[in-house]
Amino acid sequence: MFLRGRARERAALDKLIEDVRGGESRSLVVRGDAGIGKTALLEYLIGSASDFTVIRAMGVESDMELAYASLHQLCGPVLSRLERLPAPQREALERVFGLAAGAPPDRFLVGLAVLSLLSDAAEARPLLCVVDDAQWLDQASALTLAFVARRLLAEPVGLVFAAREPGPELQRVAALEVPGLRNGDARALLRSAVRFKLDEGVRDRIIAEMRGNPLALLELPRGLTMTQLAGGFGLPATQALTGRIQESFVRRVSAVSDDARRLLLLAAAEPVGDPLLLLRASEQLGIMVSAVDAETDGLLTLSQRVTFRHPLVRTAVYGTAPVQERRAVHLALAAATDPEFDPDRRAWHLAKAAAGPDEQVAVELERSAGRAQTRGGAAAAAAFLQRAVALTADPARRADRALGAAQASLQAGAFDAALAFLATAESGPLDEVQRARVDLLRGNVAFASGAAADAPPLLLKAARELEQLDLRLARDTYLTAWGAASMAGQGNVILEIWRAVQALAPPLGTPGPLELLLDGMAELTTEGHAAATPTLQRAAEALAEIPAEDALRWGWAAIAPSTTLWDDEGMRAISTRQVKIVRDAGVLAQLPLHLASLAMSTSWTGDLAGVASLIVEADSVAVATGTPFPPFTSMRLLALQGREADTSALTSAVLASVGGQGIAAANAHWAAAVLYNGLARYEEAASAARQASSNTFEPWVSTFALPELVEAAARGGDAELAREALERLAVSTQHCGTDFGLGVEARSRALLNDGPAADDLYRKALERLSRTRLRPELARAHLVYGEWLRRENRRVDARQQLRAAHEMFAAIGMEAFAERARNELQASGENVRKRTVETRDDLTAQERQIARLARDGLSNPEIGARLFLSPRTVEWHLRNVFNKLGIRSRRELVGALPSSALDGE
Repeated sequence: MFLRGRARERAALDKLIEDVRGGESRSLVVRGDAGIGKTALLEYLIGSASDFTVIRAMGVESDMELAYASLHQLCGPVLSRLERLPAPQREALERVFGLAAGAPPDRFLVGLAVLSLLSDAAEARPLLCVVDDAQWLDQASALTLAFVARRLLAEPVGLVFAAREPGPELQRVAALEVPGLRNGDARALLRSAVRFKLDEGVRDRIIAEMRGNPLALLELPRGLTMTQLAGGFGLPATQALTGRIQESFVRRVSAVSDDARRLLLLAAAEPVGDPLLLLRASEQLGIMVSAVDAETDGLLTLSQRVTFRHPLVRTAVYGTAPVQERRAVHLALAAATDPEFDPDRRAWHLAKAAAGPDEQVAVELERSAGRAQTRGGAAAAAAFLQRAVALTADPARRADRALGAAQASLQAGAFDAALAFLATAESGPLDEVQRARVDLLRGNVAFASGAAADAPPLLLKAARELEQLDLRLARDTYLTAWGAASMAGQGNVILEIWRAVQALAPPLGTPGPLELLLDGMAELTTEGHAAATPTLQRAAEALAEIPAEDALRWGWAAIAPSTTLWDDEGMRAISTRQVKIVRDAGVLAQLPLHLASLAMSTSWTGDLAGVASLIVEADSVAVATGTPFPPFTSMRLLALQGREADTSALTSAVLASVGGQGIAAANAHWAAAVLYNGLARYEEAASAARQASSNTFEPWVSTFALPELVEAAARGGDAELAREALERLAVSTQHCGTDFGLGVEARSRALLNDGPAADDLYRKALERLSRTRLRPELARAHLVYGEWLRRENRRVDARQQLRAAHEMFAAIGMEAFAERARNELQASGENVRKRTVETRDDLTAQERQIARLARDGLSNPEIGARLFLSPRTVEWHLRNVFNKLGIRSRRELVGALPSSALDGE
């Protein structure tokens, strides 16, 4: 082992082992050049962990296209513990490892399952997971293990990678850089490899050019004579160090016998390291392994596993072999591979052995792509299909397979590759359906890759093409196009979409939820609320019980009719159901969107602690999955709380990121309007509300901002602006018939009236809103009524309303509005002590969320599944919560969680 001069690195690894023994998780990437000694350090680490369970995996360059190949290596020894995992996690891993059939599992659910599996494996004794050559992990394994590395916390688990240059998945994991040896250690190591005295100048040149790389210092002198080394005449020309080491191995390979070289090539082409498979394949080539094993010059070791002296040996052997010899060994490996046990590797070897187009092999690769998709390996599916395209001679089949590869690449997030496959498809003969698929995929690539402005027109074009080919898919595509256009703020495209929807042929039989949703939103945009309300009401009723399959495909839009109809109960019910469906299905990448929808619905009730809890969960999922969602609910929460600095900072950041356009900008302006109305800064509130309500093609935020605009304009003295906003508001509320809509309208209308008419409207607003769970809206009705009564010199009545408002705002946590009510109370002659922000406990946001869930009866595994934590980590957080709150058990959480602990965000 190359451990000379590695005191610093050994100390770091010793500390890691010590920490894990103490019950703390540690993740580390040991990074450095090829030959620098990373593998030797891993062996040292393993040797220091004699009391640990050790599991290992190794990335292999030729294995990178096989989904979860390295993960299977790592988890194989602990798969007997699968039965101990929660059912959704167990089923996800069973599908990934081919132990059970089923729909492709969400890759983040797979990550959570591996996290739970490793945590469970560490119950009896500490666990050390070692992954060498991590730069060659297949993408699915790399993403999963990086996820686990970021989520480990309170388990006695060490997860250590070695990599030359870690991929993007591992960039956020702590790293230990392994430099070259210092000169003194380098000289000593070189002396151990060169037994005669070197000229000092030659020696120093070797050390300088090898940059202290141990493998280079040991390997490069091999094959050079004493005379060459002594005089420096045999030293390699200047080139990359990795290239020099590899060239040294090339020299050694060229010196062995032909059979030994072919055995080395066979092992280099076979990534599994299975000695029995190597033996069967060598028999296919007429090689007697026992006769040539000793002739490989120590470059290959045959024991329980076939291993090379260094990964660069594999690269040198395979890279320098003639193409015909490579094909021969791949063909032998295909013949030796069991088609029932490992059909995908067999197909891959056959593809590598193909000298030209081969339809039979292309069909096998298609089947492998299908199996990869089932396991959730979109990147692997794309790789199989890419090779299938290359082996397809028929132009029509080639184009069809290119479309499949584009779809798989899109799912894998490889957007450039998806576009390249689409170009390949377009170069061949395409029928109408295939051309529509090309446009649909281009639109989806633009949408998924963040090209917001490009996506809506592409999706609209695809939907129109699909109308005569697949009406259901056309409707789905119109819905997606609408979502993309709403995000981008493209009102003209939205209008085109809904006009096209109205021109569609009516469905046969009774319209389903999707048809009702599309028809209702189309009528709303083109004909107005009066015409659309009946259809939207039918849609809202149908969408409350849509099948899970539809909820997962387009359920993000299910809340739209209820929101448009000012139906707060429907909004909460549908959002709650959507979250449950997505959670149960394990489609975690969608979860932040649905949690945000539920949080927004919850915000109307004034349960700001519940909103904060949902935001924590959504953020946990978003961080874990790498799928961030715009902070709509965080902006609303901060605005309701009256936290000016925080709200302004977040809204400014959002506006800057989207260029002031689209639904994100509308939400930012709406939050600012709420904030400034609470602060009684009506000119600023009116300005923000006007911008939030400006895009009439967006029917929710633009409508919800209208009451803010009425209040700000009325209080600011701009009666004309207030009346215009009220007229627009009434158009949306008059036909819905809900207490929410009509109560807000009555409150807004009262602001523009005087005398008995105003008094009557304020009372109607209170009556209607008191029948709802909308505490902030009811409190605001009390506030504006009290303000009006004070100006009418009805001070006793004013105090009653203002006191009710102040108490409600204070209980909810709406500090700015509470202060506005307090100022009004003082002006009415009643002294109210200014609220002081109590010293809050020091529970973190995550601890508050865990405490809430534990208080509500969820078990540690259930909490962990929601927050992407292991049960042991949940327990660790709960111990911290108990210590901070001065309690000893979960039973005491109900009484020990005052409002400041959870509601004081």
